[in-house]
Amino acid sequence: MRIAYIAAGAAGMYCGSCINDNTLASALRLKGVDLALIPTYTPLRTDGPDASIDRVFYGGINVYLQQKLAFFRHAPELVDRLMNARTLLKSLSWFSGSTRAEDLGALTVSILKGEEGAQRKELEKLVRWLKDDLRPDLVHLTNSMFLGMVPEMKRELGVPVLCSVQGEEVFLDGLAEPYRNEALDAMRDRARDVDAFVATCDWYAASMAAYLNATRDRFHVVPLGISMEGHGKGERALPETPFTVGYMARIAPEKGLHLLADAVGRLAEQVGSRNIRLLAAGYLGGREKAYYHEVVSLIESRGLSSVFEYRGEVDRKQKIEFLNSVHVLSVPTPYEEPKGLFVLEALANGTPVVQPRHGAFPELIERTGGGILVDPDSPGALADGLSRMMRDREAREAMGRNGRAAVHRMASDACMADAMLDVYRRFVAG
Repeated sequence: MRIAYIAAGAAGMYCGSCINDNTLASALRLKGVDLALIPTYTPLRTDGPDASIDRVFYGGINVYLQQKLAFFRHAPELVDRLMNARTLLKSLSWFSGSTRAEDLGALTVSILKGEEGAQRKELEKLVRWLKDDLRPDLVHLTNSMFLGMVPEMKRELGVPVLCSVQGEEVFLDGLAEPYRNEALDAMRDRARDVDAFVATCDWYAASMAAYLNATRDRFHVVPLGISMEGHGKGERALPETPFTVGYMARIAPEKGLHLLADAVGRLAEQVGSRNIRLLAAGYLGGREKAYYHEVVSLIESRGLSSVFEYRGEVDRKQKIEFLNSVHVLSVPTPYEEPKGLFVLEALANGTPVVQPRHGAFPELIERTGGGILVDPDSPGALADGLSRMMRDREAREAMGRNGRAAVHRMASDACMADAMLDVYRRFVAG
């Protein structure tokens, strides 16, 4: 079975979707699948060995220039190759999390139009390479923003095309009108051509079926898995004071650091600032620096500067060290998070979580028993949940043990690969 697995790079940012794509691709290869992990826009940046091919399609500079200037839609191959140099693409900050979604409306709509869009040349190059060089038995697109590729692939390749959904509707809903509605119409139109969709949990499968005007039976659920290398190796031996709350995600309003800072501030008023600490880690893009300073100002206004520490972006080793240095992890996303990879990573190290009761989190907590749920978008409810964890050490540590055992048993990269392979086999004979 030969699989073309097409993923979107995020320039210099550690991206949860990139990490998940790379982890799954590597695990599928260990299962004997002949798989090519194909980056688009920019190279992938992951916290493990890069499993992608040494070529980038739909190079970020090319797609942008083709949108802006007609000349680049017909530029010679030499120009395209220069613009697609990996070192140049890795430096793109405007294709990372710092890019404003509302500034990319026209480009998003154009790419979703596929062969009818300004990036038609990029689609033709990708399909030609797949047809002449790779000759896959199945194509797997890793998010629904790629749906514009599907009709051309089906016509030229004659193989099944699957599409994962990984939270891209958050980006889409941030587009200015009329681009949001145009993009959504294009996605719903092209979604009819896909053989099947892949979602991370039951809730998200139902949510995206409604979003794309597709039937629920077209969605297959493949739960997230992580590479267990390095996770859960040591014993957690943290002093009870100060009680340390961790946040590990991109620094952005949609991830909820402001809610957590507010909740920790409320808890500090109850227990004293000497008895609590907030550690944060994650990518901070240029667009979000103003937001980060607002969070810091909120903390400083309560006289809690000594309570907060930002560790910056962390690699795999630093991530594991970080998770073992906190009593609980909380990433209180105001939006309904479809993945929650950070929950699995925390639990793999025996670190329990406090998460909002929405999105993928209820299913994750039910499967693992590794934390508690609180009302979403409520600093007061979050503070109460953290207080409960702080006061009941026995229950907290039991959640950590249960979560670690569950994740290592049923949320490994091998488990995820087995589930995905079952889906592939439904569409590829043999």
